Amino acid sequence: MRKVLFIVSLLVILSATPALAVTDGELDKNGHPMVGLMVALDKDDNPLWRCSGTLVSSKVYVTAGHCTEPPAAKATIWFDDDVESGIPENGYPFEGDVDGTPYVHPKYDPNAFWRYDLGVVVLNKPVRLAKYASLPPEVDYIDKKVYRKWPKLSGQRKLGFTAVGYGLQKAFTNPKLWERKEEANKVRMVAYPKLIQINVPGSTGLRSLILSNNTNTGGTCFGDSGGPNFVKDSLVIGGVTSFGKNGQCAGQGGVFRVDRAQELRWLRSFPR
Repeated sequence: MRKVLFIVSLLVILSATPALAVTDGELDKNGHPMVGLMVALDKDDNPLWRCSGTLVSSKVYVTAGHCTEPPAAKATIWFDDDVESGIPENGYPFEGDVDGTPYVHPKYDPNAFWRYDLGVVVLNKPVRLAKYASLPPEVDYIDKKVYRKWPKLSGQRKLGFTAVGYGLQKAFTNPKLWERKEEANKVRMVAYPKLIQINVPGSTGLRSLILSNNTNTGGTCFGDSGGPNFVKDSLVIGGVTSFGKNGQCAGQGGVFRVDRAQELRWLRSFPR
């Protein structure tokens, strides 16, 4: 039996850690079949880490840059809504429904991953679905069509997003026992976080959104990295889950926008 070692990234940069599952959400079931669970593998087919992502066509899977960065040489992806119950018959974590080649944003820097945290996996064979997710139809789509009066936003906006992904459903520390506890069933879940911050220069710059992560709206956690944050209840990807602000996946989470000019140009460069 092969011994599997998952490398869990715990980089702490400006209090941001890569977000690797949906917390305080609900089972997605067949709500978003274009969202899949990926495992990155190195050149020797050793599993490295797992993430979420979305098909925008039969062969283009959009995820986060820290999900496709080296030493990832291949990605294998499952599209079942419940991957957990099929282990090991479904091949997890070595062989999914389809394999592909990972690519990372040309400006991606692993030492400041949140600045250009965007990745793509080009599949070796097409995955045929009745419907795929969509890229934003125009540059700065969120600003122009959704948040027209974005300057000087304060507080939590009522208009929200739909976050979908696999991974931890809960991460917390028991202060009495001083131990970390996790709930990490590999099932596709959905939550509806609200906007906290947009277009504010600083640690996240102008390419990230800050969304809520609490028991009322749900949010994202370790395992959701790369998963989509759809604009409202549409299938338009506003951004991919990028980072969390603490190890308990509580309070707020960061989303890397895909509607900026450079990001849309790069995503559209891949044959659909």
